[in-house]
Amino acid sequence: MKKLTDEDLDKISEIAVSSAQDFILSKVSKKEIIDIDINVELNYNDELDVDVTVNILFDELASADPKMADNAADYAIAEIEEFLGKI
Repeated sequence: MKKLTDEDLDKISEIAVSSAQDFILSKVSKKEIIDIDINVELNYNDELDVDVTVNILFDELASADPKMADNAADYAIAEIEEFLGKI
């Protein structure tokens, strides 16, 4: 992997957030969501360490998968890996 620039790290953070949001909104209606909190932590020295945490507050009538937040975080990580494979 090439040495990552600050711009690359910003792009990785953007990819993580947008991928997680897109994943969630592809599974449930926006009306069923009260709040989404997506936290991306990047630690880059010689290697890149990425931690994506997703918290979702659903409407009480929502019929969402209880593992949706974990699945969205996993999807975001996969999208980051795909991006890193292209640079």
